Amino acid sequence: MAVKGNVLAKQIVDEPYRVYTTLGPGLLESVYEAVLAYELEKRGRRITRQQAIPVVYATVHILIKFHADR
Repeated sequence: MAVKGNVLAKQIVDEPYRVYTTLGPGLLESVYEAVLAYELEKRGRRITRQQAIPVVYATVHILIKFHADR
């Protein structure tokens, strides 16, 4: 099991670096996100992008589409 975990961890660390160094600096975050999602899905990984998180303040549900940084 540790070997599979190591392979996954290596992909999680290496793939964003490879995408960034291939595309270079200065692009919008959404571009890097889309390319990274493509690369991870190409490797057979299931991913969820920009998952909305409900915001509750006191007892009030705030109607915004908050997305946490990943």
